[in-house]
Amino acid sequence: MKKVNIYTDGGCSNNQSKENFGGWGAILEFNGQERELYGSQKNTTNNRMEMTALIEALEALKEKDLEVDIYSDSSYLVECFNKGWYKKWQKNHWMTAGKKPVENQDLWKRLIRDVESFSKVSFHRVKGHLKKDSESDMKKWFEKYNAYNPPVSYARFKEISTYNHRVDALANRGIDEIKGQ
Repeated sequence: MKKVNIYTDGGCSNNQSKENFGGWGAILEFNGQERELYGSQKNTTNNRMEMTALIEALEALKEKDLEVDIYSDSSYLVECFNKGWYKKWQKNHWMTAGKKPVENQDLWKRLIRDVESFSKVSFHRVKGHLKKDSESDMKKWFEKYNAYNPPVSYARFKEISTYNHRVDALANRGIDEIKGQ
């Protein structure tokens, strides 16, 4: 089965303000080839941009018989799938355990549909904004990464961290472009 790695990030400038600018970025990596995607939206939230990054990446894939590994620094996104929160939300008619409507239902429904359309999908949480020039910081987070995710080599961890920095830059590019409009 073909395997695709997807790295995503989202961000929002002035996240809690009425007027804000959001951006998202994604990199699809397959067989040594890469494709970068990014975009933006006005008056959104950080969580919506994190979700949009993954939706756009998954919907860019034409084949469905794929093994997809998703790398994100969004615990909101990763935990939802790894802990099965969405299954409880669906069962409870899109209400949280606190009996409140689930936020971002429109994106969650689309994302769940997209994720379930692939043969195998795995989510991996990465540390965002990791200081790559600090070897002690990198080793500390490498151990934490391997404790939470399926273990990888230190070289692969550094590669994942580099991709995380790149998708962060793509999300920021989206924010900068929409601010300039």
